[in-house]
Parts: sequence; structure tokens; C-alpha cells
Amino acid sequence: MRVLVDIGHPAHVHFFKNTIWSLEKKGHQVMVVSRDKDVVIELLNAYGIQHTVLSKVKPGKINLLEEWFIREFKTFKITQQFDPDLFIGILSPAIAQVAWIQRKRSIIFNDTEHAVLAQKLTYPFCDIICTPSCYLKNEGRKQIRYCGYHELAYLHPSYFTPRPEILKDIGVEEGEPFTILRFVSWGAHHDVGQHGIKNKVALIQEAEKFGKVFITSEGPLETEFEKYRIWVSPEKIHHLLYYATLYVGEGATMAVESAILGTPSIYISTLAGTMGNFSELEKKYGLLFNYSDSQSALTKITELFKDSELKKTWSLKRAALLRDKINVTEFVVKLIESLPEKKSGLSLPSVSDEPYV
Repeated sequence: MRVLVDIGHPAHVHFFKNTIWSLEKKGHQVMVVSRDKDVVIELLNAYGIQHTVLSKVKPGKINLLEEWFIREFKTFKITQQFDPDLFIGILSPAIAQVAWIQRKRSIIFNDTEHAVLAQKLTYPFCDIICTPSCYLKNEGRKQIRYCGYHELAYLHPSYFTPRPEILKDIGVEEGEPFTILRFVSWGAHHDVGQHGIKNKVALIQEAEKFGKVFITSEGPLETEFEKYRIWVSPEKIHHLLYYATLYVGEGATMAVESAILGTPSIYISTLAGTMGNFSELEKKYGLLFNYSDSQSALTKITELFKDSELKKTWSLKRAALLRDKINVTEFVVKLIESLPEKKSGLSLPSVSDEPYV
């Protein structure tokens, strides 16, 4: 099978990397198209994944729509040569629309309920919509729910083993308390009108009472925060999240990653409460806390740091989660290989059988 994979965000690199390697190992041909956003290019290069850059992210809604058209045009051109049997991506309008035009199959993955515009431009054209079982919306007959999260495609113990030696890159010892903060650019189409941390200085000062503070940022940092910036290669960040005492941030993906890794996670955003994975991680597993205001988060930071058994408790919570969830990469590969050779014969796999819900 010939598979085209669309990468538009750093999290997409992690989500698809093991699937790409597994498909290639099984003899399938894979082509990756990418987007120059944040550390996408650095990650793909670090993992040795060959790719073709189609566009570069620019601020503003008009630029985003223009970029979508550019990606669609270039995707169409590139597929004239590669001729994929299957297109896959994470809520990618270009992938779904080009596949539809060419009468090819497409699988779209999504865990972001509030990304309404992209859904309207994507869902009518794709064949399968894959969502976590906790996804809050019913997307109809195309939807397949699986018992997992996007992040378990790369943070499942089958693929991720923490490396304590990476702590040396930021000058801390294993067991030493530290906090990782994440700031985002709020430039995505579904971020318009939203905001996150308002009192960054107060938050940093509170976290510093209990240990070192490190910041990872999607965009430029204010001068006063530069001394906190993490200077490590992007593929190492999950090891730091694993050993961190606490994660606090506006970054949704990193908030879920931290929770799955067994690190207490505080998500601060006006989008809190709109996504099923966040609700499940908080209400069912107690691994993550959602706040729409920064002041409540400050109180929670102090409370968590005063718990001497914090990491031990979260390790047990993580173990409970892993017992419930599937290996998402195995699910994706099995789904791809279960598809019929021709689109005319396409039907959804039975969602009652493992690894489906």
C-alpha cells in the first residue's frame, strides 16, 4: 500500500512516527508532507523521517486560510507523482479534499471538538473519522472510536522509556523538584478569541518556591522570561515531562502528555472543559486539572507541591490509566491494513472488536 501522511504540528510527528516506521517495516510505501510550524522540521529531521515541506505557518486567520489553499494545491501536485492509495492526517482539510477529488481513501484523526471550521472543511470529504472514545461529539456513520488518546501512540510503554540522563541537559538531578511551563502562540484557527495564563510572573514566582522552573514556548518569550527557557532538542521534551514534579501551561497536547506520563498537569485555558480527553483525565483518572483562570491554578500549584507523595500517587494513577487503554499505534496500523484494496469496497471495520471500542 502507498500511504501519504500529513504532518502539520509537532504533535503530529509524534503521533505518526511509530505508524510510519511500522508500515515501512511491513513493506508499505510512505510519503510524508510537512508544515514548517514550531519544531516540526527539527523533529522530523531528528527522527530521520524524510519529508517534503509544503508551507510555513504565518500569523492571522487570513494567512491560515491562504496556507490551507497552498497546502491543498501542493498536495495535489505531489500526489500526481506518488499516487497514494490512502491519505492520513490529523484534521487536515487538504488531505481529505485531495483524496476526495482523486477518489482515494482518507482517514482523519481528531481529538479537538472545538476545531469546528477545520471539521466543516474536512469531514464531508474523508472516509473515516477516528476519535478517542471520550470524544464528546457524535460524528455519524464515518466515526470510529478507540479506547485511547493520540498521545498513547508514542507515550505508551511499548514505545517510550524515560531516560534520566537527559536531565543533565537542564542541570537537574533525578528526584530534584522542578516545574515545566508551556506558553502557546494562540495562532491556530480554533484559538481565535481564546486565552490562557494571564499572571505569568505570579505563576513563575509561586512555582519557584518549590524548585527550578523551565519554560517551553511556541512563540517568542518576553525578555524577563528568557532565563527560564529550555534549551534542549525537541525530541527530548517527553523525558523531561516524565521527571518533572509539575506541568503548568496553555499547551493542550503537552498537558495531556504530562498526565499520561504520570506528572501532575495543570491546564490553564478558556478552552478548559470543551474537550473530552481533558474531562476524562481529570474526572476519571485524576491526573490533570483544568482551569479557565490563573488564580485558581496558583492555589492548586501550592497544594500539589506540599504533597510529599505526589509523584508516587500519580504513578499509581498512570498505571490505572494504562490498564484501561490500548496501544494506539497498533490500532492505527491494524486499521490501515484492514482496509480493502479499492475504495469501492470500503466499509468501516467492526467497532466492537479489539482494539476498537
